[in-house]
Parts: sequence; structure tokens; C-alpha cells
Amino acid sequence: MVDKSNFLYPRSRYRGDFTPENLVFNANLQEFAQQVNYICNLETGGKLQPQDAYKRLKVLWKQLKHSKKELGIGENPYPSEEGEES
Repeated sequence: MVDKSNFLYPRSRYRGDFTPENLVFNANLQEFAQQVNYICNLETGGKLQPQDAYKRLKVLWKQLKHSKKELGIGENPYPSEEGEES
């Protein structure tokens, strides 16, 4: 029998440059995408007002942004020496 959790919350394998931070951010990104899908479907089906959907999406976006910042995604921890002056 198929696990209900895997059916409702599918996860894809991470195939990018591996670091623990990238792996965690990928999991957060997948969760974000899943939640956005639910909110869009609820709004499209008339179960959620557009204003409420927008507020929820805004909160989710802020959480994802905070996650990116906390994990240091996009920062270069080892700057190249080519652009540095001696």
C-alpha cells in the first residue's frame, strides 16, 4: 500500500551541488511550492478569498526568504582572489 504522506507530500531527489545548507533549502523550497499549490487551488475553488490567499502567500514567501538568509544560500564563502587588489 502507498504511504499517504508520500502521496500527499511528494519529494524529489536533490541533484544540485551538495552542501547541507543546499539540501535543507531544497526541502524548504519544495514545501513552499506544495503550500503555494494548495493555496492557489483553494482560491481557485472559491474556498479562500483572494486577499487571504495573498496574505498566506506573502507569509510563506517571507519564511522562504528568511530560510535562504539563515542558511547563507547565494553567499560566496570563498571569494575569488582574482578581483582583489594587493
